[in-house]
Amino acid sequence: MTELVTSRIQASAAKLGLPHLSITLHELAKRADADAMSYLDFLDLVLQEELAVRDDRRFRAGLRLSKLPHHKTLDDYDFSFQPELDPRKIRELATLAFVQAHANVALLGPPGVGKTHIAVALAVAACRAGFTVYFTTLDDMVRHLKAADAIGRLARKLQTYLRPNVLVIDEVGYQPLERAEANLVFQVISKRYEKGSTLLTSNKSFGEWGQVFGDE
Repeated sequence: MTELVTSRIQASAAKLGLPHLSITLHELAKRADADAMSYLDFLDLVLQEELAVRDDRRFRAGLRLSKLPHHKTLDDYDFSFQPELDPRKIRELATLAFVQAHANVALLGPPGVGKTHIAVALAVAACRAGFTVYFTTLDDMVRHLKAADAIGRLARKLQTYLRPNVLVIDEVGYQPLERAEANLVFQVISKRYEKGSTLLTSNKSFGEWGQVFGDE
């Protein structure tokens, strides 16, 4: 490939918004020569490389916006630590069928069993698959909604929790809520119903949630 042609391709790639191609053009051309690729195979290689870079860039941007406390995956989770937990159920959740169905997931159990780890791992998987994700504790969500309501911006703040495909609400039940606070949470849950997935973690059983929300 002549220097003139190389320069023209790099300039065109930059104009088309393909910065990875302009940087790796020489390397890709060498791979094509070494493997005696056809023109179509070389084009496929270039496009797949560019798509991979864009997907990775989108994934990293999604993680930054998600506010996840860490980016642990299911591969980092030690299922032997919780022998009563069926790994097959968690692996089934990791297929993200529940996200596509706009269904909800509740991870219940005492503190220290890895509920947040699993919730974050599922959220990371959803982010990698192209879904938008947002993480919050219940306490933080209620605090931000109350503050927005006090200055007349509740509707706008609600969008923070209604917009993402997957909303992770951690630590449900650690502090009981007042009736007005519970009503704010209800608005989020009801408005997300069948429009997005909500993933909850709680140290309380469902039978105890009436006490948490102040309404049996």
